[in-house]
Amino acid sequence: MIPRLLCIRRVSSTAVLLLAAFCAQADVKLNNLFTDHMVLQRDIAVPVWGWADEGEKVTVEFRGKKVSTTAKNGKWMVKLGKLKAGGPDELKVTGKNTITLTDVLVGEVWLASGQSNMEWPMRASYQPFGDILAANNPKLRLFTVPKLKANEPVDNVQSSWKETSPSSVSNFSAVAYYFGMKLQKDLGVPVGMIHTSWGGSPAEVWMRDGVLSENSEYKRDIVDAFAAQLQKVEEAVAQWEKERDQAKADGKTFTKRKPGVGWKPSELYNGMIAPLVPYAIKGAIWYQGESNAGRAHQYRTLFVDMVKNWRNDWNQGDFAFLQVQLAPFMPVKDEPAESNWAELREAQIHATKVLPKVGAVSILDYGDPKDIHPVWKRPVGERLALAARGIAYGEKFTWSGPQYRSGKIDGDKVTLSFDFVGEGLFGAASRADKVPPGKQGDGIVLNYNLKKGWVNAPLTGFAIAGEDRKFVWAKAEIVGDKIVVSSPSVANPVAVRYAWADCPVANLFCARGMNEEPLPASPFRTDNWPMITAPKTEAKK
Repeated sequence: MIPRLLCIRRVSSTAVLLLAAFCAQADVKLNNLFTDHMVLQRDIAVPVWGWADEGEKVTVEFRGKKVSTTAKNGKWMVKLGKLKAGGPDELKVTGKNTITLTDVLVGEVWLASGQSNMEWPMRASYQPFGDILAANNPKLRLFTVPKLKANEPVDNVQSSWKETSPSSVSNFSAVAYYFGMKLQKDLGVPVGMIHTSWGGSPAEVWMRDGVLSENSEYKRDIVDAFAAQLQKVEEAVAQWEKERDQAKADGKTFTKRKPGVGWKPSELYNGMIAPLVPYAIKGAIWYQGESNAGRAHQYRTLFVDMVKNWRNDWNQGDFAFLQVQLAPFMPVKDEPAESNWAELREAQIHATKVLPKVGAVSILDYGDPKDIHPVWKRPVGERLALAARGIAYGEKFTWSGPQYRSGKIDGDKVTLSFDFVGEGLFGAASRADKVPPGKQGDGIVLNYNLKKGWVNAPLTGFAIAGEDRKFVWAKAEIVGDKIVVSSPSVANPVAVRYAWADCPVANLFCARGMNEEPLPASPFRTDNWPMITAPKTEAKK
């Protein structure tokens, strides 16, 4: 072993380079998730890891306690004992060198992921500037994972924790920021938000390759399908290059666009999830599904398997996983119709029925028929925070809007029962006249007067069908904590649907007290008729 003192001796230029490389290798290093201003998860064993020379002793000291280990295969990891919320403190890592991290907090750490509506920055959300300028909460810390597509899992992330400030908040995920702010205020402890998302991404790019390849359906329809697509694209690129070169040789202008390939399965998991594992977290919030709406039937299992994938890799048990149901989008239809977006929302609710600690929040009142990116992100983040309090922290209160439980047919009527009825069901009145022109279609965004009480308008969004499976708009009446649905044109009903559309006009809510925001019901159907996104063999049943 070369004495470390040699690293600062005067030597030849060649030796300097060699010794610099040696010294860099000798230094103990931390994963970049561990930086100044970070938040560590409270009440569980917290992994801390990095790299060092083979056999090098590494000691981590935090709050007066030390934990040591020996590097093996160039890597090391220790686990800090269960920590109580608080700080700031220093964390010291000692090997051949010493690293000291300052301003370290302990509290709640949440992962925020998905596609463009999760990526959507604060600066582009609805009236954000007051919130951005007021961003100075010392107990909320932010970490942004750089966008990275990778063919194999990477083991580090090129970023660092930031204190909350106007500059750090402006480009941060609006949903993640509002979630973190609300949660920090409600819990009264530090909160750290790790944001890792990419616009347009389908769920399968956030899943490990082994999970996809070991499932025969996913292998056929996702992995192998991409390989076939890639081969076709490579052939098209070769032809494109040939035409480009010929045009150049002929002195002609060449404007044809180069062919491109779509999302590669697992590439964002490899580049933007793998390097985060196993950083201790409390849970994850997820806003995604638009890119999978055409395959909503597959999403019923795909999303469930993605949650299992993350939970297995983190090895922290069934941490909370909270998702946002798709917002209304596309033209409002005059008559009841099938909808792949409705089927995707149902797939999201399905996950809450088959997995523990999975939740879904409805935002039917904050969609825009003309924009797939509704700008109202504060209510989305705050509703996720309510769900976190109910699911992750076990608080007993109404954190969700009404969710369909069961239906009973009695003659020409169907009586529906719900979970999460709060202080009562009601139909909310429209506030389309109070939304900026061009930003909202009538009947989608709703209004409540907290001082005067709820406006109990006629219920909308319910449809009913008989054996012919032809849905018509229905009359829906609130009777106690139930809803009775009927239509004079359907004498013998067999099924009811609510908000079953790409862009539903639906207004069922539950009240939560005069000083609490009411919450919208999730879309549902009572039938189990074949989905339009189901494989053809199933759709024929």
